[in-house]
Amino acid sequence: MRFLLDDEQREFARSLDSMLTAADTPAAVRAWAAGDTAPGRALWARLAEAGVLALAVPERHDGLGPLPLELVVAFTELGRHAVPGPLVETVAAAALLDRVDDPTAAARLPQIASGKAVVSLCVPAVGGPYALDADAADAVLVVEGDTLRLAETAGPVQPSADPARRLARPLGGTVLARGPEVAAAAAHAAEVAALATAAQSLGVGRALLDRTVEYVKQRTQFGVAIGSFQAVKHRLADTLLALEFARPLLHSAALALAEGAAHASAEIAAAKVTAGEAAYAAARTALQLHGAVGYTEELDLALWIRKARPLRDAWGTPAACRARVLAS
Repeated sequence: MRFLLDDEQREFARSLDSMLTAADTPAAVRAWAAGDTAPGRALWARLAEAGVLALAVPERHDGLGPLPLELVVAFTELGRHAVPGPLVETVAAAALLDRVDDPTAAARLPQIASGKAVVSLCVPAVGGPYALDADAADAVLVVEGDTLRLAETAGPVQPSADPARRLARPLGGTVLARGPEVAAAAAHAAEVAALATAAQSLGVGRALLDRTVEYVKQRTQFGVAIGSFQAVKHRLADTLLALEFARPLLHSAALALAEGAAHASAEIAAAKVTAGEAAYAAARTALQLHGAVGYTEELDLALWIRKARPLRDAWGTPAACRARVLAS
């Protein structure tokens, strides 16, 4: 089994990196956290033009997918650039709607692929009772048991470790579908969400590591760069190894999901816990090696540090993921 990306996939990653580098995502993140979603929505439209959202939508619904490995490539870059918004939830919603036998649900898929529909998804049994960015979404889908409903309103925004992850409890709603296929579709959607979140975590971890490496080359102590200290080198090396170990697990999980393998769920859980823990460790390393400046909100580094732990716990806590791996 190959875990290396091909030339086309690597070029896709490079093109997303170039586009997002030029887009000033830190400003969009700060605006999103303050309730101004306009810069984030503009960025969302550009991602849709690049085909990111279409990767989760089948071709029969004007999409390009489902392509789990390409989705991992894309979401790793989204994590590296801290792109705000319910991107994970939107692609998971696409995976859900594709498996629900309802014309109204299927009609939303082309809108997701084109970027015209921002969708949040809440599956309380897996991700808890809150929907991400419900106030900014065009639609909020909720799955409870075997029932899929379209929420009418959302409660007040809840505090979050990451101000750009705005959580709210969806309220009321209209039933769109009910039956065993809804529960099965929700389970599949949760796996897609876990895989995409793991990829985001990997990207966040890489961004934290890259920024920390650059900083320790510049910060001096006793007349030399602190990056020359053995303890600092070891800490950075451990962080790199953890992130690099997560990458092939992510690729393997994506391939297993694409093939519909029976072990896909366990592989996704393994990738999720590994990438999430690696990113969280990268955040702690970044905070320690940046010293006091690492605690300041003005430093862009804080935007990534604040994402590491929420992403680690979203769509499957480390304990839940480990339990799934052991059960398999």
